[in-house]
Amino acid sequence: MKQVWLAVVVILTTTGFAAMMRAVYPLTRSFFFTSLAFKIQVTLISNYWLGTMSNNNIRKNLIASAIVGAFMFGGVAQATTLAEVTNTGVQAAKASAASQEKINNIYDQSQELLAEYRSLVEQTENLKVYNDHVNTLVNDQNAQLASFDKQIGTIEGTKQGIVPLMYKMIDTLEAFIKADMPIDQAKRLERVQRLRDLMGNASVNTSEQYRMVLEAYQIEKDLGTALVTYTDKLNVGGGEKTVNFVYVGRVALLAMSLDEKEAWMWNKSTNQWEALGAEYLDSTKTAIRVAGKQSPPQLLKLPVLAAE
Repeated sequence: MKQVWLAVVVILTTTGFAAMMRAVYPLTRSFFFTSLAFKIQVTLISNYWLGTMSNNNIRKNLIASAIVGAFMFGGVAQATTLAEVTNTGVQAAKASAASQEKINNIYDQSQELLAEYRSLVEQTENLKVYNDHVNTLVNDQNAQLASFDKQIGTIEGTKQGIVPLMYKMIDTLEAFIKADMPIDQAKRLERVQRLRDLMGNASVNTSEQYRMVLEAYQIEKDLGTALVTYTDKLNVGGGEKTVNFVYVGRVALLAMSLDEKEAWMWNKSTNQWEALGAEYLDSTKTAIRVAGKQSPPQLLKLPVLAAE
């Protein structure tokens, strides 16, 4: 009977120890402590009963009961702990995956921001170079404006000197045309008259008037090297005839009737037209064709007055 009570005490003690371990397991969450508690339970039961019990049948029954109880308790505790550990591992893996996704998103955002920053830095440098260029242009324009202001301040004085000069140039040009060989004289005098009309036109500024005067002088200068033919009226022998004129600069001025049977030459000494002999008809006709682009350039035989 005493041995039975001792077995009950041991079982109660073992049961209390198991209850204590069940309280500790949720805190530790470790399979190691579960296994260790199981080994301690088996060792305590085996050592106690093997050393104190003399009845083999009671001892075997008690040991079997203790081992079965220990295995049942350990299996339940182990199963519970493994489930919790597995659940914890799954949750940790999910948390790790979520954290990695956040890290990846943050990295992608940082790369985009870095690329945007580099682009802005490049744009800033380009704008700085462009601003320096524009600043240089502005400074140059300011210098030009200052020069224009200075010129405008003296333009009235320039006008006062240039306008009388243009009138003198027009008068000189008209006198020169009247004293020159009568090369298309009517057309040249009409040009002079247009210049006079231009000078009295308020809508034409001074610079344009001056340009037109210089252009008329340029035309007169070009007559000295031109080979030109034109058709006009010729007053000769007390009558008026339609003839083809040809002039070779201011070296020779010739005229030929339309039937190519008569030819005349302007004599600068007498300021009159003189008839040419038959020997000059062919050369005069050739000169007219060359001047009219009807014949290729060639050596011409023309009457020229000897220099005095």
